[in-house]
Amino acid sequence: MQAVLSFDQAPPFAAPFRFFVTAPFFALIAGVLLAVLGPEAFSSRWTPGALALTHLLAIGFLLQVMLGAMIQILPVVAGANLFHPLVVARVVHPLVVVGALALSAGFLGMADFAMPLAMATLATAAGLFFAVAAASLRGIPQTSPSIGGFKLAMLGLLVTVLLGLLLAGGLRGYWSLPLIELTQVHANWAFGAWALALLSAVAYVVVPMFQITPPYPGWFSRRFGVWLLLAVLATSLAILRFDDEIASAIQMTIFALAAGFCGMTLWLQSRSRRTRPDATQKFWRMAMLCGMAACLFWALARMFPELAGWRGTPLLVGVLLLVGGFMSVIIGMLYKIIPFLIWLHLQNRGQSRVTAPNMKAVLAESRMLLHFRLHVGACAALVAATVWPDVLTQLAGVAFSVAACSLLANVFKAAGVYRRHAALVDARLAEIAADASAGSPAREMP
Repeated sequence: MQAVLSFDQAPPFAAPFRFFVTAPFFALIAGVLLAVLGPEAFSSRWTPGALALTHLLAIGFLLQVMLGAMIQILPVVAGANLFHPLVVARVVHPLVVVGALALSAGFLGMADFAMPLAMATLATAAGLFFAVAAASLRGIPQTSPSIGGFKLAMLGLLVTVLLGLLLAGGLRGYWSLPLIELTQVHANWAFGAWALALLSAVAYVVVPMFQITPPYPGWFSRRFGVWLLLAVLATSLAILRFDDEIASAIQMTIFALAAGFCGMTLWLQSRSRRTRPDATQKFWRMAMLCGMAACLFWALARMFPELAGWRGTPLLVGVLLLVGGFMSVIIGMLYKIIPFLIWLHLQNRGQSRVTAPNMKAVLAESRMLLHFRLHVGACAALVAATVWPDVLTQLAGVAFSVAACSLLANVFKAAGVYRRHAALVDARLAEIAADASAGSPAREMP
């Protein structure tokens, strides 16, 4: 069963959009940092630079967009009206921004107060958002797979943040913990029970809606989130029991489920009624292919000791998953969500008297396709840099920065369209009101 969308319950435009505007800055910061750090950042996944880069993207980019999307999607898709969404956004947004910057600075050893500041801000932001979202979802019947997926994803977010706080405190020496094992558990919850669970829940709605595909099969969409949560739970228990063989075997289930989701989405895309794929479909297709490649490479590393022992294996899998997979699909969603939100809010602002611009007028397809090419090039450079870090790391950082600038320019272009047309709508409504008071017939703005 597909979700029934209620656009009349959409939150104020400024609530989700503030997250969408600032997220590309973190991609740009990550690219510049990679270019500055050079080969050192890709010498190991445990280097301060690699940890800082990972969290700049995971929190500064992915988490920001996901939180903004949930503020928009929860009331529209699930009928879960957030308590004062604009107020929540105004509090959570700066906390996430400060927390992501402070955490990365803490990994780089830039200031003693950075890590405690990150712990405080991110814990407050996640705690507040979880409380508000959980309260809005309480009592909402699971009339579609997306609603159940949102609930599972919120649980994944809570556990991910708690594990992150434990790790940050352990790095500061506040308590003694098995940091390596806990980091593995943290990563499983972050990318499995939170990011992939939320992505799948959103995909059940946006893929058929925006890409004009058949819906996800009911047997898949109803069970995928539960299977994923159980696999993450079982893997976490095995890791914490220090049973590497069992943990690796169970973790294979997580990667198999991820590959299954990618394969299912690609199959649905192949049945799209669109004659030509647009930029969003290209980003989604790239994301699914990169996700499948990451899962395949991880499986090969478990079968061949040479790959398992290679320094670049975790870096390559991480780049394919984080940048090629999750970041690509997030960008693809942004390129549909942003124009749609601008059209929707301008249409509502016009009160059925002033028409909103077409979605294609908000952001030209050529601009999105240019960014797609730049993003593909940046991903290719990052993958190559994991193999030849001494030669290509700085080039990859520059390429990634250029792609981030393209995304940033597109988001600001769309924001400019909204501001200009909002002013035109207000002016036209004022003219209509003046004409009505003077007894003149009202004319609709084309």
